[in-house]
Parts: sequence; C-alpha cells; structure tokens
Amino acid sequence: MTKPIRVWVTPPGPNPWKVVLLLEELQVPYEIKSFKFEDVKKKPFIDINPNGRAPAIEDPNTDLVLWETGAIYSYLIDNYDPNRLLSYDTLKEKYHCEQWLAFQISGQGPYYGQAGWFSILHWEKLPSAIERYRNEIRRIMGVLEGWLDGREWLVGDKMTYADLAFVPYNDRLEAMLGCSEDEIWEGFPKVKDWHQRMVSRPSWKKAMDTRAKLMDEQGLTWTGMPKGVNSMAEYEAKMKAEEATNPPE
Repeated sequence: MTKPIRVWVTPPGPNPWKVVLLLEELQVPYEIKSFKFEDVKKKPFIDINPNGRAPAIEDPNTDLVLWETGAIYSYLIDNYDPNRLLSYDTLKEKYHCEQWLAFQISGQGPYYGQAGWFSILHWEKLPSAIERYRNEIRRIMGVLEGWLDGREWLVGDKMTYADLAFVPYNDRLEAMLGCSEDEIWEGFPKVKDWHQRMVSRPSWKKAMDTRAKLMDEQGLTWTGMPKGVNSMAEYEAKMKAEEATNPPE
C-alpha cells in the first residue's frame, strides 16, 4: 500500500500547486504540510530544502526528499505513472515532454513570476520593469499559441505532465498582465482553449479549494500578503517586527 507523500506548501505561490495538481491527476496519496512564507528560510524547512523555497516533498515509500518542481515532476512520473497516464515511453514523445517541462521551468515560471512581483508586490512601481516582463509573458504565450495550432496538447494526442506544469502560472494572468480576463487571451485563442480544458478538471478545482482554505487559515489575501498589508515592503517590516518580538530559539 502506497504511503502518502508529504508536500511542503506555502499556499500563496503557484509552484506548490504544480505538485499538488500532478499528484491529484495521478491519484497518488499525499498530505499537505502548510506553513507560512516567512518560515521558508527557517528550520525545520531549511533542513528539507536548503534553498528555502516551496514546494518540497518527502516520500516515505522511497525515503527520498526532493525539491525543485522540475525534479519532483520527473520523479513522480518515473515512479508513479507506470501506465503512462500522463506520459509516454516512446523516444520522441518522452523527451518532448521533458523539453516542454524545461521551457516551463526556465521560461514561463521566472518571467511570469517577475511580472507578478513588479506588478503587484514590489513597493515601487517601475514601468520599464513591468513592461519588460509583461512583454515576456506575451512572447511565451506566442510560442505556445504557435505550437498549439492544429494540436490539442503539447505532446502527442493526450494531456501530459508537460501541459499540467503550465496551469498554475497561466491561471494568474489577469493580475500579472493587469487587464480583464477577456483581454488576457486576445491573440491567443489556442492557449485559452488549452488552459480552460485543464482548469475545468476536478483535480484543479480540488487543488484551488484547498489553497483557498489554507490561505484563509493564514489570514492571507489572494496576493499572498496578510489582510491589511498593501505591499511587500509592509510585509517585510511586519515580519521583522514579529521576529524582534519573538526571536527564534
């Protein structure tokens, strides 16, 4: 019997939900260890991931601790997708899935993340930085749009883990681009249809229900900051004040 995989999660960020979504699709038992963003650089999590970024997993079935979502995705597919529900064992398709996962990790994640930072969290509005990263979002969406022309999925004839990896960041485009939901997809109808096929799945709805509950438990707004805090500068000041009042032992 498969023991549940522990998933360390800071609820606000997109990356933890990449892992939860994949586990849901694979129907692999898991348990969430939810903790606050301000604790990512502290014990016990820093012993799990010395880089201090969520998510990380602990798999009691193999005694493996792993961080970085790309590595986690490859591990889960190799060890928990024997029937190739979300993957392929044929040469071209196998490595094309890896290719698109690498593009998500190196392209979509960092650029979308920076767009979110400068558009929402950064204390100073820098139009040049906002424009740069929003343009990068459009560029990446253009790559996906061109590839999905005549295709339903990124690789082969079924949804794979490569498709799923893009969902959490694409689900936040409205905030990152600072426009309405209709405007997000202008010029990218194939990407829109592809994204909508995935977010309509029960796995994503369950993941987002879980996120909403965990965010509420921590008293956070949708941006990830505490209710009543309006910028990252205020958030950092609040964390420093709390640490000064309650220093770690």
